[in-house]
Amino acid sequence: MQLAGKAALISGAGGGICRAIAVALAEAGAAVACCDIDPEASAETARLVTAAGGRALSQACDVASEAQTHAIADAAHHAFGRLDILVSGAAPHDPSGTVIETSLADWQRVLDINLTGAFLLSRAVLPHMIAGGGGSIIFIASQLGRVGSAGRAAYCATKGALIQLYGSFAAANEQIGGKHLTGRLGRPEEIAGAAVYLASDAASFVTGSDLLVDGGYTAI
Repeated sequence: MQLAGKAALISGAGGGICRAIAVALAEAGAAVACCDIDPEASAETARLVTAAGGRALSQACDVASEAQTHAIADAAHHAFGRLDILVSGAAPHDPSGTVIETSLADWQRVLDINLTGAFLLSRAVLPHMIAGGGGSIIFIASQLGRVGSAGRAAYCATKGALIQLYGSFAAANEQIGGKHLTGRLGRPEEIAGAAVYLASDAASFVTGSDLLVDGGYTAI
């Protein structure tokens, strides 16, 4: 599962899961363009990519903006000369609440980032990928895209990170770790391993697949 000579673009790169993916891709040999709505978080991930031996680029990006998604895709292609991998992982914090309690603005923001953002990033990178002979597009979804959760209407309709609801990994693990067959939440590096596989030639016959890395959450 080597990625030497390949270049990746990761949205939501300032977050735990996508940061782990960025580092894992770099360790496998890829150059990594990091983007996040938080420029400082994105820059820190780029620093970690460089520390892991990879070439890095960092740029702020609101994935709900068509202009900004095109800007980061073009910047990544310009910096690395190619674009082979997209990892779309940007996700906002969505307030919990019933459908009645969820405001239209909150609903729309989640859809704009989780769903439309993935669409816009795909549109931005595909011309570069096609020109380069192909590539891999990976969307970071959630087991809650398969099973419902009370008070998470917008989240379950799109995707996201389960950890967003809680103040720390320890608190999240205590409250919902038992809902997994493994008895715990997954670690970012465990998701990163799956991303490296999907981005590599080892997954050359895998397409249109929903790969669950959920510790048995949906099996219960």
